[in-house]
Amino acid sequence: MSVDCPNLKTCIFFQDKMKNMPATANLMKNRYCLGDNSQCARFIVSKALGKENVPSDLFPNQYERAMKLIGK
Repeated sequence: MSVDCPNLKTCIFFQDKMKNMPATANLMKNRYCLGDNSQCARFIVSKALGKENVPSDLFPNQYERAMKLIGK
């Protein structure tokens, strides 16, 4: 059973960065937000460092950058 990301409705990335690209936003939401969010860079940083420490320009697909941000 999959569970949507708890940050989905408030994720500033989709509220700001993707508002003019709805098709791309939907693809990313399906990949990173609906179901398994363990590969979402924004979720990883949020979980490790808190929502307030997620860079506004961090894309969900920037897994390697997320690992560097959290020191792994």
